Amino acid sequence: MITAAAVESAYSFFHQKARVYAGSHIPSQRDDIEYAIAQYLELMSCELYAKISGGKPNFLKDHATFGQDIELAVRRLDEMMQGE
Repeated sequence: MITAAAVESAYSFFHQKARVYAGSHIPSQRDDIEYAIAQYLELMSCELYAKISGGKPNFLKDHATFGQDIELAVRRLDEMMQGE
């Protein structure tokens, strides 16, 4: 079961990291954000991860697609909070 608190927590964390990531042009800062998200994913409920990943393999874990993935994760979490 995915709790509202888990969704809100993930949204807050991902939203903040996505904004910094999008505005950063410093490779090491972007790498640090990717690492922080990877650490968060280890603690995240498997059910919530499956929901936001939409079944995409390596969602939020692939350097090449991380920017698109984090934006999609934020959008999906926002939709979950809105009850969509």
